[in-house]
Amino acid sequence: MNALDGIRVLDLSRVLAGPWCTQTLADLGADVIKVERPGSGDDTRGWGPPFLKDRAGADTAEAAYYLGTNRNKRSITCDIARPEGQALVRELARHCHVFVENFKVGDMARYGLDYAALSKINPALVYCSITGFGQTGPYSERAGYDYAVQGMGGLMSITGERDDLGGGPQKVGVAVADLFTGMYSTVAILAAIRHAERSGQGQHLDMALLDAQVAMLANLGAGYLVSGKVPGRAGNAHQNIVPYQVFEVAPAEDGHKDFIILAVGNDGQYAKFCQVAGRPELATDPRFVKNQDRVRNRGELVPVLEEVMKTRRKADWLGALEAAKVPCGAINNLAEVFADPHVQQREMIHDWEHPLSGPLRLVSSPIKMSATPVRTDAPPPLLGEHTEEILREVLGANAERIAQLKDQEII
Repeated sequence: MNALDGIRVLDLSRVLAGPWCTQTLADLGADVIKVERPGSGDDTRGWGPPFLKDRAGADTAEAAYYLGTNRNKRSITCDIARPEGQALVRELARHCHVFVENFKVGDMARYGLDYAALSKINPALVYCSITGFGQTGPYSERAGYDYAVQGMGGLMSITGERDDLGGGPQKVGVAVADLFTGMYSTVAILAAIRHAERSGQGQHLDMALLDAQVAMLANLGAGYLVSGKVPGRAGNAHQNIVPYQVFEVAPAEDGHKDFIILAVGNDGQYAKFCQVAGRPELATDPRFVKNQDRVRNRGELVPVLEEVMKTRRKADWLGALEAAKVPCGAINNLAEVFADPHVQQREMIHDWEHPLSGPLRLVSSPIKMSATPVRTDAPPPLLGEHTEEILREVLGANAERIAQLKDQEII
């Protein structure tokens, strides 16, 4: 069994925040019915290259982006811009526990697919709306995209190298505002399902990228509200802990620059680091004994450490620091990540068989559960491949009705 066996999700979301949420629910065992536009499907099917290669080595129509966000789902096509398609979605919603959408505010109401309408036919329905700025507020009607939200939500103001070192605002390498919101939405849906099971009452979840991004400012958001001091960009250094940053080490054998991460989290680890570095006096210097002292005197300590770190190569530092239980790490590219024996032992790569390409390797779910393991089904490889199966299974539709919907180009 999977943890969410018996839960059916009607997923009208596309791109990333919504699909990331529903992919997690699908990993946990929910039956996620992904509703896509006839002919084109989710926008991310075309967001490439890279595209999946067929057996002859030619690009297919399946972008890696889509494949990485839609595992364990079933795909159905339905034209919700037409009344017949809207009626079909309402029929399906009657048989579902969860409804997820990320259309602009007001679109679902125009289609008769908003929470007010669907809750009348399914009072226990958990209805999750994911937007850039939420259902209320002065920005609610704006389109919200991850990049803009990283800027508006403060993340880019604290990401990037310091201005005095030639830096500037920098977005994160993946769309974290989307991903944050997708994960918060998953948590909210699970809580709402529990409430619905106890009370028979569903509810509307109003999830916004900007809200999630502001929440994820975490300690820096709290620091500003407590102190009134606006934090700046610190590059690869930590705002509140020293030494906790990237350091250049001695060049690699081929002469290229090399770096490691040093992540000293407490005073005991700092003392151990000083021993490993051959500079025990730095652990007793009153300017650096406590973390609060090191933060205040960062400008004096870090240049000393920068010179010390350049005296040894990466492998020497990592071996010595790990042996002393001082947190540290390499900076891997993606080839190194997926070749890492620990990542492989943790089964973070899964192999599937795709009808177009044959072998397909993708990232798997990070969730490890002893009694209810996650599902490991591939993303739906073909647009709408489960349409007939779902209509027969969920609605009891016969061949004549399915043929009629096809003729009308609703599915």
